[in-house]
Amino acid sequence: MNPFPKMLIIAGIALIVMGVVWMVGGRFFNIGRLPGDIVYEKGNVRFYFPIVTCIVASIVLSLIFYIIRLFSR
Repeated sequence: MNPFPKMLIIAGIALIVMGVVWMVGGRFFNIGRLPGDIVYEKGNVRFYFPIVTCIVASIVLSLIFYIIRLFSR
């Protein structure tokens, strides 16, 4: 089997699992509303920039890919 379709299947399964975890975990953990996220409200305008959430997601994904790379060699 060609490695590219296999990688796409694994990526799709990983996205489904992450979506389910996000949906279920969002009820118990405040994912996306961490302290340090920037929220600006004035009148009808609301600006939200999840800077800390982006940093945490980046660290977690970096660790996951690092572990995958260790076991794929």
